[in-house]
Amino acid sequence: MDIPLNVQVHCADGLCGHSTEVVLDPDTDEITHLVIREHHLPNTERLVPISLVRNATPHLILLDCNKEALAEMEPFVALEAQREEVPHYIGYLGVPMSVPETHWVARRHKAIPQGELGVRQRARIEALDGYVGRLDEFLVEPKTEHVTHLVMREGHLWGEKDVMIPVSDIDRVEEEVIYLKLDKQGIEALPTIPVRRR
Repeated sequence: MDIPLNVQVHCADGLCGHSTEVVLDPDTDEITHLVIREHHLPNTERLVPISLVRNATPHLILLDCNKEALAEMEPFVALEAQREEVPHYIGYLGVPMSVPETHWVARRHKAIPQGELGVRQRARIEALDGYVGRLDEFLVEPKTEHVTHLVMREGHLWGEKDVMIPVSDIDRVEEEVIYLKLDKQGIEALPTIPVRRR
């Protein structure tokens, strides 16, 4: 099953948003949640358990819930007010001085479960010898919900292809970068498929 990013998501009662990110457990290579940005304003991103994905194709994800249930799921990004000391510069008799002032500052943070990691589409993919492409989607074994391959898009618009990289060839995953155990020559030997996206 494909778990595509940046595609339409439909609930049981119609279009409800689009996928923006997946949350995975790096120890088990299991996708635990999908992040859905709601279709209606204010376009809140919701953390959706992967068990609610009924079906997925490269162009569409179907959820096993309605829009009302989606709207009650935990927001993925939350605002938190924090007190913070901010330097305030004043001049006294021509000498600049810094005096700390305390302000309330709104900080955004992602509601990613402890020990798990959020990964967005277009995350950089680095081989042992440098940059090789960007993440396009994940392939998941439906019975176990484990990631089997990541799909890397490479090439230009007129000659794009998808490269299927087995999860066993991933060294480590960070939010913005996926590091591989392969070099560029090893990646060239992996199977590819021409891309035909709508």
